[in-house]
Amino acid sequence: MTKESTPSTAVIIPNWNGKDDLPACLDSLLQQSIAATIIVVENGSTDGSLEFLTKNYPNITTLPQKKNLGFAGGVNVGIQHAMRQGFQYIALLNNDAVVERDWLQQLVNALEKDSKIGIATCKFIHADKKHLDSTGDLYTTWGLPFPRGREEPLSNRYDKDVYVFGASGGASLYRTALFREIGLFDETFFAYYEDVDLSFRAQLAGWKVLYVPQAIAYHQIGATSSRIQGFTTYQTMKNLPMLFWKNVPTRYIPYVLPRLSLAYWSMFIKAIVTGRGWPAIKGQAAFVKNLVHMLRERRKIQSAKAVPDEYIWSILTHDLPPNATNLRKLRSTWHKIIRR
Repeated sequence: MTKESTPSTAVIIPNWNGKDDLPACLDSLLQQSIAATIIVVENGSTDGSLEFLTKNYPNITTLPQKKNLGFAGGVNVGIQHAMRQGFQYIALLNNDAVVERDWLQQLVNALEKDSKIGIATCKFIHADKKHLDSTGDLYTTWGLPFPRGREEPLSNRYDKDVYVFGASGGASLYRTALFREIGLFDETFFAYYEDVDLSFRAQLAGWKVLYVPQAIAYHQIGATSSRIQGFTTYQTMKNLPMLFWKNVPTRYIPYVLPRLSLAYWSMFIKAIVTGRGWPAIKGQAAFVKNLVHMLRERRKIQSAKAVPDEYIWSILTHDLPPNATNLRKLRSTWHKIIRR
């Protein structure tokens, strides 16, 4: 596939106070083997990012925002701009990520081969180039999503193209037709799990998500979220139940909800014990505040689903996430008690 024959593609980078990370990210995109339009959504930074972009990357489209819209709101600005411009494919890339030269080519190839694939996601490697960040997202019957392979040593274990449940919003390619059908990212998530939510909606609508190991990117995990104390705790307590209530088919709620409740309140207690109680309480309050939105979205999503409930159940992970050590211990203890 030559640059001339490549489908029109835009790459969107949301940026909030990431001036130091931007050069490596943008330079790697400018060196891609296929042509793409680069769009930076400047998310109300206060570190001089906008001035830096204007001076050093004048040929890159920059969309300045007055305030930080979060990941979901930021990328939505870029997606809407790209859709108005008529791009066929839209890639998302974190500002603290760097991609190999054929990253975009490999993802485009995957979408070109099969019109049922709505999202192609890459092998996302930690910046140390020794461990994995993500090889696609999974969603468990405990209501807990997790990145497949995270923190595992780099190996050939994940070197085959496979369908996965979801795609990391940090380095994936989306078919514009998918956004037109199911909508954009849910901005009430702000950040965390908004990409799993979109993948879940895509699966319910009948789209496929493909993991493409030949497409490789490197990521400095937590470079943005670590700047705000309590941010991860707040977003987790707000978004985790919202993800569940919006998307899990009704017939499986009685199975998943008790497990998610156990996991959720275990997280809450841990947050209290470790001094993160206030962000956890605020996150719960924010979830309650979003109940009306969540239930309205649930009715719309569930009424429009195009696949059987059994299919969704078949693509969930029927176990706890690998790093859920305390929950595994609790589950083991419970099984010992009921067997007596």
